[in-house]
Amino acid sequence: MAISNAPTQVRIHAYQVGFGDCFLLTFRYGKEAGERDRHVLIDFGSSETPSRLGADLMTRVAADIRQECGGSLDMVVASHRHSDHVSGFTQTKKGDGPGDIIRQCKPRVVLQPWTEDPEAQPNDREPTKTLPAEGKYLRALTGLSGFSQALLGELSLLRPGLGKQLTGQLAFIGSTNLPNLSAVTNLMTMGKGRFYLYALSKVDLQAVLPGVKIHVLGPPTLKQSNRIAQQRSSDEAEFWLRMAALDSGPAGSGRPAFRGPRVKTRPAYANWLIPRLQASRGEGLLELVRMLDKQMNNTSLILLFEVGNQKLLFPGDAQIENWSYVLDLARKSQPGLRKLLEGVTFYKVGHHGSRNATPKTLWNMFRNRGKPGKPGRLITVASTMAGKHGNSRQGTEVPRATLVEALSRESDYSSTQELTSKKKLRLTFELDAK
Repeated sequence: MAISNAPTQVRIHAYQVGFGDCFLLTFRYGKEAGERDRHVLIDFGSSETPSRLGADLMTRVAADIRQECGGSLDMVVASHRHSDHVSGFTQTKKGDGPGDIIRQCKPRVVLQPWTEDPEAQPNDREPTKTLPAEGKYLRALTGLSGFSQALLGELSLLRPGLGKQLTGQLAFIGSTNLPNLSAVTNLMTMGKGRFYLYALSKVDLQAVLPGVKIHVLGPPTLKQSNRIAQQRSSDEAEFWLRMAALDSGPAGSGRPAFRGPRVKTRPAYANWLIPRLQASRGEGLLELVRMLDKQMNNTSLILLFEVGNQKLLFPGDAQIENWSYVLDLARKSQPGLRKLLEGVTFYKVGHHGSRNATPKTLWNMFRNRGKPGKPGRLITVASTMAGKHGNSRQGTEVPRATLVEALSRESDYSSTQELTSKKKLRLTFELDAK
C-alpha cells in the first residue's frame, strides 16, 4: 500500500567536482501529499579539479546547491573524512567559502560513519596498549592524518630524485588524507541532529524524509566484522593498525615520516646512488600511503535510499573489506538484504570507479543490469577524474577500464568527466517513484 505522503519523483544532481563526490537528491511530493520537496546533499569534496573549470568551481557548485534546494537542506551525508568527500565543507575567515554557503542552508540532520562520533574517540592520555580494539582503531585513523602530513614534508626532500608521476601520486594521495579540520568541525556543528551510523543500525528519519526508508549497509563496527581493520592484499590481521606507531610525529607537525641524518653536502662518488635511493624510498612511501588511504575508505557509509519502486545506492568509497560484512549476510542468512541489493535502480559507482569498490558479488546481484532497451535498466554514475590514481600498466587505474566497460555494457552509465564546460556543472536524473 502506497504511503500517502511518499515522494512521487526523485531528482538527482551529480556535480562535476573533479576527483571527488557531490550529489544532491531532491524528493518531490505530489500536491495531494501536502509535503514540500526535501533535499539531501551526499558528500561535497574534491582532491583536484580540472583547471579549465576555474579555481572557484567548488564555490560555484555550493551556490548552485543553495539555489536548487531553495536555501534549505534537510540532510547532509558525509560518507567519510577524505578530502575528496568533505573538503567542500571548508569555511573561510571571510565567511564566503563553499562550506559557509552549505552551512547557510541550515541542514536539519547530518549523517556520518560511527568512526566520526566524538564521544567514541579515545582519551589522548590513555596508552594505546590499554585501549580496546575500537579505541586502537580510531586512534590509528587519527594517526593517518599525521602520517600524511609528515609524508608531504618528506616529499620536499625526496623530490629531486623522483620522477614526475611518482611525485604527483605521492602528493595527491597524501593531501587526500590530510585532516580537513575546518570541514570536519563544520560538519560536527551544523544541523540540529547528528547521527553516527554503522551497518544495519536503525535510524528513523521519517520526520525529515517522509515516505523514504534509509538502509545503512556499512561500515560495520569491529564487533560485527574486523575485516575493515585488515589489509586484504597481505591478509595480515590488523596490519595497518601498527602504522600509527610509525615515527610520523603528531598530526600536523610536519616532522619527517622516518628520521635520519641530514648532510649539507655529499661526496661526488655518491651522486649516482642518491637519486636511486630517493626513488626507492619514494616507491616505499607510496605503497604505505596507498595502504593507509584504503583504510579510511573502508570507514565509508553505505546508504540505500528506498522510495517507491526506486532503490538508490550510495556507497561512498567503500571497498571490499567494508562490503564483505553485508554481502555475506545477504548471501547466507538475510534474504531481505539480498532483495534490497537485487532491486537497486540507481548506483553511485564506488570510489570513483576503482577496481575493488564494486565487488563482483554485488554487481552480479543487480537484477536491473542488462542490455540496452531493458525496461527499468540500472542507472550507474561515476564521479571521477582520470589520471590521478594508479596506472593502466598495472591494472590499477581509476576509473578502471574493465569496470567502465562492464558498466557501459550492462547499465545506463554516465560520468561527471563528460562535463567539460564551465556552463554545465551537473548531470541530472529524473526518476519516477511509483
